[in-house]
Order: sequence, then structure tokens, then C-alpha cells
Amino acid sequence: MSEKLPSREQALQLLREHQCPTEVISHSKAVTKLALETANALKERGLKIDSELVEVGALLHDIGRSKTHTVHHAVVGAEIAEAAGLPESVVSIIKRHVGGGITDSEAKKLGWSEDVYVPVTLEEKIVSYADKLIENSKRVPIERTIEKLSKEPKAEAAERVRKLYEEITNLIGDDP
Repeated sequence: MSEKLPSREQALQLLREHQCPTEVISHSKAVTKLALETANALKERGLKIDSELVEVGALLHDIGRSKTHTVHHAVVGAEIAEAAGLPESVVSIIKRHVGGGITDSEAKKLGWSEDVYVPVTLEEKIVSYADKLIENSKRVPIERTIEKLSKEPKAEAAERVRKLYEEITNLIGDDP
């Protein structure tokens, strides 16, 4: 697999080729905008961030929604990205963006293969963070996302989302 990242236009073309719904593409563009703002804020604080990777990963994070709107869109999206020959760094963002990450035990219950489904790199964390702050294509307070997860039987996910949000905002020093 090459480590060459697709351009923004190539990433958008990939979403269209896989017949991602228009609203998913709009959501992905909104997530990308916030993710890049976050990456820039972190860079200003002296952190090393691959902005191109953040942009492509954010654009493609929901490519799996071309096939399913369940939590499985993360692994389906990773499979699509691998089949398209995308770099492992992009595949990992797609695979690890849901719910602030999926634990080993949750992945097992979902029937997913053994792997890491929790964001590890700063780029993975930025995309997951931005995704949790965008509902459809509008920015929402993190409390809304956490509250929605808390109502479902996903209290652990709600806590992971809160921790991820706190980690990124602490690095930035403020809410971007």
C-alpha cells in the first residue's frame, strides 16, 4: 500500500464513486473543516500534525456509510479504503473514528476481527473529535453528543467521547 495520500478532490471522488449519500458527503466536509481548524490550533501550540492526513481522513471517515448506517460503517469503510489502496494511516482513521473508539470487548461483541479500534495518533483523535462535534453538517455542543450516547446503552462510549474531547481541548488550551 502506498503512503501517498489522495488529494481532497480524489477523496471526494472516491465518496461519489462509492455512492455515498449527499448528506454524508456534506457531513464529511463539515467534519473536515472543523478537523483542519483543530489541527491548525494544535500546530500553533507546537504540536506536529499531518494536516493533509487529517483532511483526507476526515473526508473519508464515513465512506462506509455508502453501505451501512450502523456502527459497522467503520470496518466497512476501512475495507473500502484498503481495497482502494489507500495508506494505512487513512484506513486507521476510518476504522477508529466511531464512539471515541471501540474497545476490544465491544469489537468482539460486534463480531469484528481483532484489531485496534480506538484512536491512537493525534490525527485519528482529531478526526474522531471533530466528528463528535458535527451533527449532520452543523456544529453541536459536545454535551449533546454525550447526552445522546448516555441515553443509549453506550455509557462507556459517552465517557470515551468526553475524555477525547477533554484531551483535545486541553491540548488546544480552549474550545476551537
